[in-house]
Amino acid sequence: MENVKNQLLPEVEKKIIVVRGQQVILDADVAELYGVQTKRINEAVSNNPEKFPEGYVIVLDNQEKTEVVENFDHLQSLRFSPQLPKAFTEKGLYMLATILKSQQAVQTTIAIVEAYAKLRELSRVVAEIPKHQNDEAAQKSLVQRGSELVEELMADAFPKQSSETTIELNLAMLKVRHTVRREKSDG
Repeated sequence: MENVKNQLLPEVEKKIIVVRGQQVILDADVAELYGVQTKRINEAVSNNPEKFPEGYVIVLDNQEKTEVVENFDHLQSLRFSPQLPKAFTEKGLYMLATILKSQQAVQTTIAIVEAYAKLRELSRVVAEIPKHQNDEAAQKSLVQRGSELVEELMADAFPKQSSETTIELNLAMLKVRHTVRREKSDG
């Protein structure tokens, strides 16, 4: 099960987007992760409205739909859909997991929980750095933890190859440099 979670985590992380200031996953992406049709996800919401109060699911408006289609290549199929997509917040995804009970749904939910937990921790670490302006050791420790989290979040985003890739992120007080060195797998 651990191996399946590790394989799913990068896929989940790629699908988390920000809508109205919240990290969400769109219904089409949730369906893909759970291995079901989008209409099954939306039926679960329609059939269980008491499980999805305000703040669990956001229905995108036309402008938001246009923005996500323009900004995320994997969402191009939404361009011609007459339906406005639903965006599931973390709470909405947890609730959806109580309805969809397949093995794939369980494994995907675990990967979703892991991805959101890492993103929350990274956010807390970045917010803590300025609070320790006079404590170089604390800042160094926080920057190191931030680097580790970024590395975990990005580790599987790169294919195995014989090369070196360096990514440098400047996030206010946190500067992260991540280098991936991988050898081509023999097969």
